[in-house]
Amino acid sequence: MLTQVLTSLVVSKVQYTFGQFTPIHLAKMEEGIALFNEQKYWECHESLEDIWMEDRNDNARNIYWAVIQVAAACIHYRNSNIIGAQGMITKARQKFERCRDLRVLTDLAFKYLSWEELEEIVFKIPQGTESVLADYAELFNFRFKNYQKNVE
Repeated sequence: MLTQVLTSLVVSKVQYTFGQFTPIHLAKMEEGIALFNEQKYWECHESLEDIWMEDRNDNARNIYWAVIQVAAACIHYRNSNIIGAQGMITKARQKFERCRDLRVLTDLAFKYLSWEELEEIVFKIPQGTESVLADYAELFNFRFKNYQKNVE
């Protein structure tokens, strides 16, 4: 898939600036996204954490970070740990906001990571101690729908 993504980048001649989410970032997320879609949230977290560390000086890492924290919230939900889920979703919200504030998001995030849908689900969950476990069910059942399709 990485070859497809890089080839499409050259062919499409889309201009990305440093810190924006590019086809290279998307390709790096392939394993983590597949694990998330299989509800293997811990494994997703581990996979994405590696690339999050690798891209330490790149603002686009905030996308990885948001997904890592959403995955962690799902682990806590599955374990009926409301306090853990509340803490992780609060941190994930901050990463979603940071992605917008730093202008990290590109069409790739919206198209292949269902970013708008995921963001909406995250922000529907009541903040802090106002949320209950049932508020996390929709997030737990979320899947990255377009990721398996061919990357243009």
